[in-house]
Amino acid sequence: MIGGGDSGIRYEKDDRIARVTLDRPDVLNAMNQRMHRELALVWDDIEADDDIRAAVLTGAGERAFTVGQDLGERARLDREGTPPTSFGSRGQPGSPRLTDRFDLSKPVIARVNGYALGGGFELALACDLVVAADHAVFALPEATLGLVPGAGGAFRLARQMPLKQAMGYLLTGRRMSAAEALRFGLVNEVVPLRDLDAAVGTWTDALRRSAPLSVRALKEAVQRSLHLPLEEAFTATYPWEEKRRRSHDAVEGPRAFAEKRAPVWRGA
Repeated sequence: MIGGGDSGIRYEKDDRIARVTLDRPDVLNAMNQRMHRELALVWDDIEADDDIRAAVLTGAGERAFTVGQDLGERARLDREGTPPTSFGSRGQPGSPRLTDRFDLSKPVIARVNGYALGGGFELALACDLVVAADHAVFALPEATLGLVPGAGGAFRLARQMPLKQAMGYLLTGRRMSAAEALRFGLVNEVVPLRDLDAAVGTWTDALRRSAPLSVRALKEAVQRSLHLPLEEAFTATYPWEEKRRRSHDAVEGPRAFAEKRAPVWRGA
């Protein structure tokens, strides 16, 4: 069984959507090593289950998405002589974590309902879509703690917003409101907390209507081509696109349109 009990993770599947909840609200869903081990199993299962179209990642309660690393645990590990971490999760519990799991082909939506600090902001940056409550707060405070945002925050923030603005947030730990995150294009939608689930639902509904192989092919092509010149992006090879173009669904979509009916996707 994945999640449940006192693991700090709740994992459920509902109508082709995987729902992953970081469940330690008493410590603002701070993430310890046990949670990372459980999450690795969750992401493996989501990728392997062809019935799952997308995942929603959120935090329990109304105060926090997650504040990232459990610093109490980190202090204990330091006292025990465990080497400090740096960039990436290689050699750490739960590796590869979502933040460096570059081959996850299913889209992940971050449902951000409060503080998304440190590793929490890094998780949101690693997701494909972000829907935030209007009280959400984002920050990478690692520099003020003698740390670095090793789960990709330094790299993704500088790629997803203007560089000077990103450096300001990285070097000072300054907090960013949900409205500012929307203005910078870091989130897709900001709504009052009472409307958060409905807003997430509009995105999951839309993803369920899309052809699953098209979604996976598009996610792969975008992520693998960001560093390429445009001409090379056109000629690169994308394995999920090869699967899509040879699939039933590539024929089913146009046929359903011509027959004026809803398509019946088979997926993988």
